[in-house]
Amino acid sequence: MILVIGGGIAGSAAALALHRAGFEVTVHEAHPVTGADIGAFLTLASNGIHALDQIGAAEAVSGVGFPLTGMRAVDAGGARSPSVPLGSPGRKLTRYRCVRRADLGSALQREVRRRGIPVRHGARLAAVAEGRRGVTAVFADGSSAHGDYLVGADGLGSATRAHLAPGVRPQYAGQYVFYGYTADAGLADAEGETLTMIRGSRADFGHLRSPAGETYWFARVRGPAAARDAIATHPPRAWRDRLLPLVAGDRTRAADIVAATERELRVTNALHLPRGVRWRGRRTVLIGDAAHAASPATGQGASMAMEDAVILAKALRDAQGAPEGLARYERHRRPRVERNIGMSHMRTASGPPERVVVSSARGWPRSPQRALSQLDDALRRLLDWDTPLPA
Repeated sequence: MILVIGGGIAGSAAALALHRAGFEVTVHEAHPVTGADIGAFLTLASNGIHALDQIGAAEAVSGVGFPLTGMRAVDAGGARSPSVPLGSPGRKLTRYRCVRRADLGSALQREVRRRGIPVRHGARLAAVAEGRRGVTAVFADGSSAHGDYLVGADGLGSATRAHLAPGVRPQYAGQYVFYGYTADAGLADAEGETLTMIRGSRADFGHLRSPAGETYWFARVRGPAAARDAIATHPPRAWRDRLLPLVAGDRTRAADIVAATERELRVTNALHLPRGVRWRGRRTVLIGDAAHAASPATGQGASMAMEDAVILAKALRDAQGAPEGLARYERHRRPRVERNIGMSHMRTASGPPERVVVSSARGWPRSPQRALSQLDDALRRLLDWDTPLPA
């Protein structure tokens, strides 16, 4: 029996992967009704979709969001680079998708239920006790569950991580991020399926248009962290009015898009974990943001969690359930995800590389998002379900 703590994106992917590997799995979710992520939207990159396909779950998410096939850069003066491809437009499994976090989480949770994997809601982890023969999870309501392994997929505020690495807390990455949606931004001429990245003079901005005509957008602003009470209580219009002066001076569409946003706008502080966090104990292991949260600058958080799920399941499968599987998982995952943390930190601190791209299309291959999503032969072998992991 494997206990998965957390029923969001990472936890659902882990449950599906472990179930496919032949393990008995139960999911324990703290929320009383659903573990659906209430966040904004994200990019599911080629590597994430390919990972889902290895566990038979790509089709489950194919109906949410919409494809992204290109990206272009714009500088503060309005100069545009040519659009460059994201993935291979003709190949379904290498297409990027833009999805709302809640929709992606719900799609994976439906697949978990369809496969008959038990999910217990209202199970908030309070303590973990590891032994030579298994692990016991104790929940806030006094109940407990015993298993051979415990997988902590409980996100940035992970209670599982508090057991393995007491005192490690998410750190502010130096930017706060706006996410918004509007159906009235005068973008009828915008290319569909293309993400436009703006290197603004005072804020970095991205926008794209859905097939339904809705504009999805985000802005990253450097400065002190937004106060928690302000995030919780300030209405969308107050945040809109705070952002507008930061984008109004540029010769781009950003100000028009922000001004047209009335209700669907939220703000969050970009957080990350330091590299080197302890991931595993004798019978406990972390995946996803619980292990290696990066700021959203590389757009790889969900895709890295999908990769984690596949590699962990393969590692335990190939080790025939022995604890060595946890060490094998970490050996194969830590270098890659810590590269993502490093790239994200560099991009958050110094801004995205699109400034270079505007003057030279050769800058695009250095984009962290594209570099990390490349399905090279080594990554394909690691993710391929039928190929054993190297010891």
